[in-house]
Amino acid sequence: MTKTPIYCDYNAGAPIRAEAAVAMSRALALGGNASSVHAFGRRMRAMIEDAREKIAAALEAQAENIVFTGGASEALQLALTSSGAASLIVSAVEHDAVYEHAKRALNADHIAPADENGVIKLDELTALLAEAPKPALLALQLANNETGVIQPIARVAALCREHGALLLVDAAQAFGRIPVSVGDLDATYLVVSSHKLGGPAGAGALVLAPGAPFVTTRFGGGQERGRRPGTENGAAIVGFAVAVEWALQDMAAEAARVRALRDRFEAGLPGESVVFGAGALRLPNTSNFALIGLNAETAVIAMDLEGVAISSGAACSSGKVRLSRVLAAMGVGPDLAKGALRVSFGHESKETDVDEVLLALNKIAARRSLQGAAA
Repeated sequence: MTKTPIYCDYNAGAPIRAEAAVAMSRALALGGNASSVHAFGRRMRAMIEDAREKIAAALEAQAENIVFTGGASEALQLALTSSGAASLIVSAVEHDAVYEHAKRALNADHIAPADENGVIKLDELTALLAEAPKPALLALQLANNETGVIQPIARVAALCREHGALLLVDAAQAFGRIPVSVGDLDATYLVVSSHKLGGPAGAGALVLAPGAPFVTTRFGGGQERGRRPGTENGAAIVGFAVAVEWALQDMAAEAARVRALRDRFEAGLPGESVVFGAGALRLPNTSNFALIGLNAETAVIAMDLEGVAISSGAACSSGKVRLSRVLAAMGVGPDLAKGALRVSFGHESKETDVDEVLLALNKIAARRSLQGAAA
């Protein structure tokens, strides 16, 4: 009997929710370009605008301030290039979509350090905000994709207000897992993603606060109120909205359920293990850890052979494992960082999945111990 594969890589992308897939199928069957004036186009436009209203309501935003994109990375780039800011500040633990932009476009001195748990250092951030050419734009993840560590956005937003800075919050990993509101976060710009919460890949959104500066840098089709040209992916947007509705149903209860899975997992890790960011507030579903002496690339392959999908702490687009810049910023040495693994749970995860993952990990750890003894 073939063993059912176990998926524990929700931070890379959640399995699509059945309800979202059904909604997408209906939209695909309808067809039509939402910019067309005929009946097919009007129906597609109505579906997109209905999705916009639903996502805006979920984020406590205004529908006209939702800009649909092809994903969170594009939405981040759109904000970075359209804010009109004179300078950019990012944390040392940002997603590459922001960090690489900062490294290439602006002064590396505008990178704010993080502490041993991956939380931005507020004193150093304050100094950067005071010194940076104004208006400055601070880009900060609400929750880190590797460690799940949640940043103190309320305190950060207060500092931004004090120094007249704009705030771009990357909520791609957080939305659908913890409460996210553009107003409560006091964000100038907010970015969310579809496939992290059970919608299709290929859809995301940039959310603007009322009055947020936006200098159009893309021209051509005039879609999305002239802010993001190109035909909208109507089916993906519809699926995105349906996934949001389902993710936000009983979110607190689901967070508690998934947190229990995460805690059960960490309690069962082999003795020689380290959990990164454990001293900070984290997303309920995420565990970033290392088993002492175990190489991450070897472990990911071995786990896959055991029928379990997990990831390394950071994987580049080619699929090769590399040392995590995030863990380096947290002061984790290369010998430990090279063993960093990430398990992330979600809406289809069960207690039996946790037990199977631990069984496979312990088997691999035992094999490693035997090999070490033989050597």
